[in-house]
Amino acid sequence: MSSSEKSAEELERELTERLTEGFMQEEDREVRERRMIPSKYEIRIQTTLDPIAEETMQYRKMAKEIDGRYDEYMNKIKRPESTDDTESR
Repeated sequence: MSSSEKSAEELERELTERLTEGFMQEEDREVRERRMIPSKYEIRIQTTLDPIAEETMQYRKMAKEIDGRYDEYMNKIKRPESTDDTESR
């Protein structure tokens, strides 16, 4: 075995020891069960800017998409691809 293999094995053994030694803290069963139950409510916030659309427009300024996978999405939001003021005049 080379020295790099020995050091990797030793590092792995040391990591295993650190992860397995000591006492694990047990979580309160009731708290753990409560976390596992899915929430009945969902909070949605409407924003004026769509981060996907904004990022897509930035990428389209730099390069052309090969497959146009975001074309349908961009048509749904009905925003112009260019935010340049000269085009809107």
